[in-house]
Amino acid sequence: MTLPDALYPPLNLPAAPLRLRGSLSEGGRPEVYDPLRRRWVALTPEEWVRQHFTAWLVAAKGYFAGRMANEVALTLNGTSRRCDTVVFATDRSVEMIVEYKAPSVAVTQAVFDQIVRYNSVLRARYLVVSNGLSHFCCEMDYGAGSYRFLPDIPAAQALT
Repeated sequence: MTLPDALYPPLNLPAAPLRLRGSLSEGGRPEVYDPLRRRWVALTPEEWVRQHFTAWLVAAKGYFAGRMANEVALTLNGTSRRCDTVVFATDRSVEMIVEYKAPSVAVTQAVFDQIVRYNSVLRARYLVVSNGLSHFCCEMDYGAGSYRFLPDIPAAQALT
């Protein structure tokens, strides 16, 4: 299937072996199979980023897909929200949360504010934001009440 670069541009991630179906012709919507959710989902520009990023975490960074979940529900101030991707530690605590934006959406302070709000519930060690072109990761230090930006997303073996 050929996808228009305007909606699905090349990303700053390796190509992922995506399973696609559907068509853009005659108003159709393409779908992608999400191996983490084990179902077909609409291929939005944000989903394009999510599928490439999660495939990269598994293939290049050594994360175990069985400890990752997409669209994880949480309750924040009495409102239901969905965290884009959660990476769990072996004890099922939340190790990392990832927030995605479409490639056309700039990664701004508002995006970081969103993931920090989610983290007030999940208390992850790592917070990651990506629009597929730019990726940012910070490590939380709850003891010191601070955080620091990392130069790269840590490999799975670096997580405890």
